[in-house]
Amino acid sequence: MPKQHSWDSVELEVLSPLLTRQCIHSKNITLARIVLKKGCIVPEHHHLSEQFSHILEGELKFYFGDKEVTLGPGDVLTIPSNVPHKAVAVVDTVAIDAFSPPRQDWIDKDDAYLRTGSSTDASR
Repeated sequence: MPKQHSWDSVELEVLSPLLTRQCIHSKNITLARIVLKKGCIVPEHHHLSEQFSHILEGELKFYFGDKEVTLGPGDVLTIPSNVPHKAVAVVDTVAIDAFSPPRQDWIDKDDAYLRTGSSTDASR
């Protein structure tokens, strides 16, 4: 049966002073609304899930080894499974990320790299 959701009623997780997240999980997908303050760093990591990252507001720079990809409003980036990546918020940014299969580490709150790694150090 379909289920309607509103971001206003989805739990807001404060992962750091610069990073908040809201997640909706289903059997096959995790959908997340992520707010990153300017200078927030998502440390290099990888995951089993394929990822789509859609920037609603702001600018987010992704790093794949030595390769850089900068996204702005309306841009969507697809990241294949198990590809190491890092992200830096160039300005305050709002993104919608989709993951398949669901992010079990997020469901289990086993994501210390996000909770301790987000910082204002904008270097790679």
